[in-house]
Amino acid sequence: MNTHSVQLNYPNFSLELLKEKVVWIAKEKILLIADLHFGKAAHFRKSGIPIPEPIHDQDLILLRNLFESLAPEEVYFLGDIFHSDINEQWTVLNQFLKGFEKIQFHLVLGNHDILPSTVYENSCFEIHKETVEPIAGLILSHEPLDSIPEQRVNVCGHIHPGVLMRGKAKQSIKLPCFYLNHNQLILPAFGVFTGLYTISRKNGERIFGVTPERVIELKSE
Repeated sequence: MNTHSVQLNYPNFSLELLKEKVVWIAKEKILLIADLHFGKAAHFRKSGIPIPEPIHDQDLILLRNLFESLAPEEVYFLGDIFHSDINEQWTVLNQFLKGFEKIQFHLVLGNHDILPSTVYENSCFEIHKETVEPIAGLILSHEPLDSIPEQRVNVCGHIHPGVLMRGKAKQSIKLPCFYLNHNQLILPAFGVFTGLYTISRKNGERIFGVTPERVIELKSE
């Protein structure tokens, strides 16, 4: 683990929270990513909103850097990898991922993953319709599970968690964050073209703010 990340240790595995808004499981060489929402710009343009496509280039550059630096054997996208209906950016994404032949890509379907089944069958993903347990005790899903079996940890996305930081002179900034609610970890949205849902801490919950330099646990006031 490096000094810019946070590590959560469990009996069968350790989850490293990285500043790139992903989770790295070093021992098993597994990378977890939530809510890419690729193709969202094209979806907005179809609706008459002029969003330039290069906005997604930042996501591909960051993915490439992660794949090359970490060399994962498996990558699990925890839903909403693509924003909505099929458009040309689906081909762009698949061609990009096919350039990493040594990586097995998985997709846990999310509420925005609504493409026809034949499209997924011809993609580079192994599809999981609900949940998947790649390691004993670790359950991956898109939406947070309402009920988690004992001795299990649920890692998910969907919420796009963010936290509002207030400073002196009424200054404030909203940061993406990892949100740990007992045995459930909600990842920040990976995609650059996504919003944030502001959350607040409750009893026993932990929030890890993400800055460009590091992941920092935010202490209770």
